[in-house]
Amino acid sequence: MAPAFEELAVGQEVGRREIAVDRSRLVRYAGASGDFNPIHWNERFATEVGLPGVIAHGMWTMGAAVGVVSDWAGDPGAVLDYQTRFARPVPVPDPGAATVEVVATVGALDAETRTARIDLNVTAAGSRVLAKAQALVRLA
Repeated sequence: MAPAFEELAVGQEVGRREIAVDRSRLVRYAGASGDFNPIHWNERFATEVGLPGVIAHGMWTMGAAVGVVSDWAGDPGAVLDYQTRFARPVPVPDPGAATVEVVATVGALDAETRTARIDLNVTAAGSRVLAKAQALVRLA
């Protein structure tokens, strides 16, 4: 059920999630997206180009983060706009997984358009990986 606009307040937390990403998820994402850049699957190549190792796709990170918002809104179509900047890569160890942490809060409300700007704090290993991550959501 979608949240009611009148029940929201600026600063209110509306969602929180920890999302694990391992190498097999990167391979599946590469197949789905067509992004087979070796920095996402080849340790040697990734380190040779100056990365700390294999890293998650930026678009995977972006998509995983906005999932918190669309789940909260109850309808992916309610997300009218979503923008971010990539701040840091998400290194994905082998074996194991990286954890991306997402906290979504109300950043602004517009009563005229019945929209909420949802600000996302997206981190991995204590570092912010997305900057200025904001989604605009239309509510009933």
